[in-house]
Amino acid sequence: MRKKIALILVLCFTLAILLTGCGAKDTGSDAQKEDTSWEEIKEKGYFVVGLDDAFPPMGFRDENNEIVGFDVDLAKEVAKRLGVEVKFQPIVWETKVEELNGGNIDVIWNGFTITEERKKQVLFTKPYIEDHQIIVVRADSDIKTKEDLIGKKIGIQAASSAVDAVEDDPIYEKIKDNILEFESNDLALRDLKGGGVDAVVVDEVVGRYYISKHEEDYKILKDNFGTEEFGIGLRKTDKAFLAELEKVLDEMKKDGTAAAISQKWFGENIIKQ
Repeated sequence: MRKKIALILVLCFTLAILLTGCGAKDTGSDAQKEDTSWEEIKEKGYFVVGLDDAFPPMGFRDENNEIVGFDVDLAKEVAKRLGVEVKFQPIVWETKVEELNGGNIDVIWNGFTITEERKKQVLFTKPYIEDHQIIVVRADSDIKTKEDLIGKKIGIQAASSAVDAVEDDPIYEKIKDNILEFESNDLALRDLKGGGVDAVVVDEVVGRYYISKHEEDYKILKDNFGTEEFGIGLRKTDKAFLAELEKVLDEMKKDGTAAAISQKWFGENIIKQ
C-alpha cells in the first residue's frame, strides 16, 4: 500500500512539473510576440542602414570617402523626422539578410528589390521606386538583343536582383554557363570596359547613372530583363518600426521632399506614389 501511495505521489509531482513547464512556455511565447522594435530604436537613438557602398547613385563613396547617394539622403531625412540618428554600415550584399536578422543592421536600404522570395525572409515597406534590369554593352559592341547574348560573357552582381531577373527569363538556359558574378556593379562595368565581359545586366538607376559619367564607353540595349520595385527591408518581427517608416515616407511623398531628392540625383521625379 505504501509503495502504491508513493508511486501516486511521484506521478502527481511529475504531472505538476510538466504543467508548470507548459505554462512557462506559453508565457514566453506571448512575450516573444510583443513588438518593441520602434521603442528599441527610440531608446538607442538611431537605426543602422545596411548598404552596398559601391552602388551609385543609391549609396556610394564620394571623392572624400563619404557615403552619399539617393537612398542615403532619403534615410537621413526620414531619421530627422523620426527624431533619431541614422548610421550607415557597408555590408557584403550577399550576406544582407544574415546581417539584418543577426542584428548588425536595422534595415536594408540600398535599391533593395522586392521579390516573392525575399518577402519570405524580410518585411518590406511599400515600393518607392520602379526600376528595370537593363543590358549594358560597350559602345562599339554588335550586341543588339538578348538573343545576341548567347555565347557572350555576361557580368552581374552576385546575389543581386539582376541574378533573379536573368534566371527567370526564358533565355537563361542558353546563357547561364557564361554568366560571371562580381562583388559589385562598379567592378562588373569596369570589366566590361576592359573587355573581360561582353555585357552587364544591372539596375537601370545604377547603370544610367554610371554611364552618364562615361557616355563614350557604353550603350544600353532596348531589350531588358523586366520591371521591378525597390523597398526598404526590415526584420519580419519589426512591424512597429515599419509603420513609423511608412508614415514618414508618405509625408515626404505628399510634401514634395522625396521628389526634390529624386530631382537632385536623377534629374527627374521617379518616386512611386
